[in-house]
Amino acid sequence: MAGVAATLPTGSRITDFITLGVLAKTFPIERVRQALAETGKTSIRERELPAQVVVYYVIMLALFMNSSCKEVLRCLLEGLQWLSGPGAPVKITGKSGISQARARLGSEAMRRLHDDVVGPIATRDTKGAWFKSWRLVSLDGSTFDVADDPAIEAAFGRPGTGQGESAFPQIRIVSLVENGTHVLFATQMAGCTTSEVALTRDVLSALGKGMICLADRNFFGYPLWKRACATEADLVWRIKQNARLKDEERLPDGSYLSHIYPSDKDRRKQINAIKIRVIDYRLDGVADAEPLYRLVTTILDHTQASAQELAALYHERWEIETALDEMKTHLRGAKIVLRSKTPDLVRQELYGLLMAHFAIRGLMHEAALTAELDPDRLSFLHSVRVIRRKIIASGGVPPSEQALAA
Repeated sequence: MAGVAATLPTGSRITDFITLGVLAKTFPIERVRQALAETGKTSIRERELPAQVVVYYVIMLALFMNSSCKEVLRCLLEGLQWLSGPGAPVKITGKSGISQARARLGSEAMRRLHDDVVGPIATRDTKGAWFKSWRLVSLDGSTFDVADDPAIEAAFGRPGTGQGESAFPQIRIVSLVENGTHVLFATQMAGCTTSEVALTRDVLSALGKGMICLADRNFFGYPLWKRACATEADLVWRIKQNARLKDEERLPDGSYLSHIYPSDKDRRKQINAIKIRVIDYRLDGVADAEPLYRLVTTILDHTQASAQELAALYHERWEIETALDEMKTHLRGAKIVLRSKTPDLVRQELYGLLMAHFAIRGLMHEAALTAELDPDRLSFLHSVRVIRRKIIASGGVPPSEQALAA
């Protein structure tokens, strides 16, 4: 649960905690202005908190979830003090002014910036990002607790539990993750009453030729499979072991070819079929393993990827669980509720959290390439701490158009 808002330690300096340069490099001011212009959110008149500053402020909120809104703003404005000189006073807008500035910005500009910038970043030299010639991605979803407020509950819903209702309303996300870099992209969000399958329809549009997508059995169904196949990405999805799949042609590696149908009627008439390859396997000697695992794939040629290879590959799907845990536990903080008090600001804050995670993961990817390491060898938590204390490089974030012109 959310606790009392904390402040940064007495006597701390902005240079000890954050690097605005990481955010400005990941989300250049030109891209920020473009997103603001496309959504009609560019500041028309001079304000203490113009729209482009509020964008970076929202992302910074994710870096300091345990600090008050005013304390995060103080960090941001001290980092921008270079424009006025080291002796210039820093005026911190009050809580009401911060809320008004965030409300003026809204969530749409943040969504536009997120969708425009956040995406796969692995190169051919990125270790762990590829399976043969395929870029490896996974599909999954999660939920976040949001403020216990009637308007927020009406917008997002409150999940039920075995003993009644959850303590907080929740917002649901579904994302793809680039396995090798842990970058979450193509994220869609809605209330917890919206199913993961419903959100997945729009997420799948980010797939493309040259990718191989892993997904758990909860996502499998004829409509989603057909939609995913249309992207030309290859798929390796788990399916329930009691699914009706006829062994039509046994292949040398033990897998077999079959077809799926949208309905029993289509199955009887042998129409609207999609050809698949099925892989059944067991994990002998593994504690808590299920009796049988069943995968279906679009890779029909066993010489391109054997059943043994794909069975081993499927368990890389857990990389997305790790990426979600990074964002929910190490960045947001365990059991911390999103601080926003209106539905639109909840969406805005969540986009800020996603973009902060992307910025951190981008920095880690650069470090891994330089050291010729798998990004998995680097500590996400340590990276967050480094970003919070790194010497600032703030030249890309002017506080106002007037200051920029000067």
